[in-house]
Amino acid sequence: MKNHLTSKLKNRIIPKGLLVAIGGKEDKKHELQILSTILSLVKKQKKNIEIITTASQHPEEAGREYYNVFAKDSDHTVGIMNVSTREKATDVSLLKRITAADVIFFTGGDQLRITSVLGGSPIEKEIFRKYEEEFCIISGTSAGASAMSKTMICGGDSSEALRKGTINISAGMGLIDNVIIDTHFVERGRFSRLMEIVSMNPSNTGIGLGEDAGIIIEDGCILKAIGSGITVILDGQYLHYTNVANIRSDEAIAIENLVIHTIVNGYGYDLCEKKYLKPDDFEKDEVS
Repeated sequence: MKNHLTSKLKNRIIPKGLLVAIGGKEDKKHELQILSTILSLVKKQKKNIEIITTASQHPEEAGREYYNVFAKDSDHTVGIMNVSTREKATDVSLLKRITAADVIFFTGGDQLRITSVLGGSPIEKEIFRKYEEEFCIISGTSAGASAMSKTMICGGDSSEALRKGTINISAGMGLIDNVIIDTHFVERGRFSRLMEIVSMNPSNTGIGLGEDAGIIIEDGCILKAIGSGITVILDGQYLHYTNVANIRSDEAIAIENLVIHTIVNGYGYDLCEKKYLKPDDFEKDEVS
């Protein structure tokens, strides 16, 4: 997915790795469409896969669940990292495993556990280095996906959203900038809370990942949808008006002309060009 789909990347640092963000509740028992796609992106027959369970309140259970999926092929080396403290985030043996990994997978849970434990740590820095300098896959589901962006949603009830100050945001890992990723998006009715965040800073593109929906992000710019679910894109570039700066906390937010797209398996979106991509666009790019 290069060439004409990435025409605005000349002045950007283009990461060599790929991000795969998943909206949660992906299929782990049947066709495994999303999880098998992650493995297929790495061309090596024998892959080193590390599962990071930091976000989970039940790390052993979460780690075992994904271990059982990724270890089905005996050629792969699969490890589980329960990095539960800041001290563990400096562990040299764990750091070496990150360096050797082809796939680094973050389980779901609470995204604040990821950022508070790993933020600024040697493990996080090595993940950044690999993503920028080597071909590798950084993937996460639910909280693991939400934490990828520079700014992340870390709380707020959907039923109270679109009232100023009701959604909590925090610094994320920062693997990708100028986006906000929300998960379980369609099933939990989270349209209004992502609309609120985009209205406050329309330069951020809102990405709402439904369940069993994922996106591959190449060059930090080109999204391609995978899975059976729906991904919603909230594009604020044509926003005409919002009252968010002029109202008091808890007052209702007015928004004029926020553009909404949905993408499904095979469709995509160019974050740099702010352009909707159809399957033909990817096919043309592969031919060129």
